[in-house]
Amino acid sequence: MRLRGKTAIVTGAGSGFGAGIARKFAAEGAKVMVADINTAAARTVAEEIGGISQTVDVADAASVATLADAARAAFGDPDILVNNAGVTHLPAPLDMIGEAEFDRVFLVNCKSVYLTARAFVPAMKSRGTGAILNVASTAGLSPRPRLNWYNASKGWMITATKTMAVELAPEGVRVNAICPVAGETPLLKSFMGEDTPEMRAKFLSTIPMGRFSTPEDMGNAAAFLCSDEAAMITGVALEVDGGRCI
Repeated sequence: MRLRGKTAIVTGAGSGFGAGIARKFAAEGAKVMVADINTAAARTVAEEIGGISQTVDVADAASVATLADAARAAFGDPDILVNNAGVTHLPAPLDMIGEAEFDRVFLVNCKSVYLTARAFVPAMKSRGTGAILNVASTAGLSPRPRLNWYNASKGWMITATKTMAVELAPEGVRVNAICPVAGETPLLKSFMGEDTPEMRAKFLSTIPMGRFSTPEDMGNAAAFLCSDEAAMITGVALEVDGGRCI
């Protein structure tokens, strides 16, 4: 129960890695707000883990402000914030990605980190404690061709993690990232372009451990980094990737 007595917000927690993180946090004793743009999915996960659901569009300032208000009303300012919500574009040459797709990727993957920081960091600084976890990707460390702007958004997230960490460390706030390889989530088909046995085998051939990341893998790593056991760890981008980035 390494998170006993803690409160946490996990964005994009209605499915995939976010749901795995929310489940693990609850199992470790945290009170979790399951935040997702999909209201029904958020409610389902929240009911399963005894948490609270909240609809949010992490790319919209007003929606993030509403999320912060809902959290404060439910359990006060959160101890832990997990920026997990993310999107990608379909594999394509970098010069063929439409402007609307580009904007969507950077709004959801990057601007959201700014918006949640603006909403939650002031209270963490005033309390002198807090943990923020950004779910980045191996794509930000070892980019794959044809996912160029998604790769770039996750590279941005890793740099944002490090600069947030160095600025907030004197305030008692830790900021880390985890970098999963592709996993069994709703985004997998988008990464591959098509979900076929051949494409899966091609992807898996680049992962030394021979399997995709799972929500449970992400939950385990996230629980450690957000716990007091990791009190001396800040600014890391932890590869949870079965050796993909070696």
